[in-house]
Amino acid sequence: MPEILEKVSVELGERSYDIEIGAGILAALGPKMKSLGLKGRVAVITNDTVEPLYGAAVVDSLKGSGFDVTLIVIPDGEEYKSLPWASYLYDRLLTMRFDRKCALVALGGGVIGDLTGFVAATYMRGIPFVQVPTTLLSQVDSSVGGKTGVNHPLGKNMIGAFYQPVYVCADVATLGTLPQAEFLSGMAEVVKYGVIYDAEFYAYIEASREAILSKEPSAVSRVIKRSCEIKADVVNKDERESGLRAILNYGHTVGHAVEALTNYTGYRHGEAVAIGMVVAARLAHRSGLCGREVEARVESLLSAIGLPVKMPVFAPDAVLAAMAIDKKAEGGKVKMVLPTKIGEVVITAEWDEKTLVEALKT
Repeated sequence: MPEILEKVSVELGERSYDIEIGAGILAALGPKMKSLGLKGRVAVITNDTVEPLYGAAVVDSLKGSGFDVTLIVIPDGEEYKSLPWASYLYDRLLTMRFDRKCALVALGGGVIGDLTGFVAATYMRGIPFVQVPTTLLSQVDSSVGGKTGVNHPLGKNMIGAFYQPVYVCADVATLGTLPQAEFLSGMAEVVKYGVIYDAEFYAYIEASREAILSKEPSAVSRVIKRSCEIKADVVNKDERESGLRAILNYGHTVGHAVEALTNYTGYRHGEAVAIGMVVAARLAHRSGLCGREVEARVESLLSAIGLPVKMPVFAPDAVLAAMAIDKKAEGGKVKMVLPTKIGEVVITAEWDEKTLVEALKT
């Protein structure tokens, strides 16, 4: 039987919604969406990896609740989070004469969630969509908070919109089919939440690493819930990243540069972010913002989890150029999120380029 293990609410007035975390809850997706007032036509957007695993379960649940369902399958990969593939989805929806009362369901990881959310935000100026994340990374991060978008060859997520889902269904049972490398990639975002917001949570991850990595349900549910609580709290206070929400970008400035410089194929997102977190902690230490122990704990935990911590060999100028194409840049200066201690960070544009270059090389 489906079992709701945890629930987290994102409080945004009329745009509030729940994140439900449970085991086997894909089967209850149709009744849940019906209870939210959705009805009629629904397009489930997924990829060719997830569709054979969970496509039928989602379609059957929706049809069982009276929805007219169309399944749209795209290839799996970061390179498909692009304007051409958004255009492909617009073509499909327009051909089927989808209107504003229709809804989209994003079934998959971060690429599917971001792409589907962007299409939902922009098709006919906005139609409802539901997030059904099937990876750890998407369950703890990308499905929550309303950031949607696609990549540009010059930068990651440079084209997008803030657009909230109406519901997030995080079924931990889907993690059973997730390759371990993808699970580890998601753990980078989990560690991030501890560094930026909650020292006690960080200590829990350190102490419970083996239970989490072996996917013990109670441990995994706990890290998903706490990660979602932290993100929801930040988003509730700063939905459109005018200030506080930027702390969620810890590790992402350098991480996005690594992804761009490898054409989004060299590293998984979480792997690149792990490298970025280590570089940021190293920069913070060398800038006098934190002690050596902060840098050491960040590098040690990420390494113990099995994530990369060494910066690839790139020309420093190339890294700096990639960083400069950043949504957070203001007046030509990129803001960095740097830790002052575990559980606390600052957002600053006052960092020294030479010190960063040294941190990249170490």
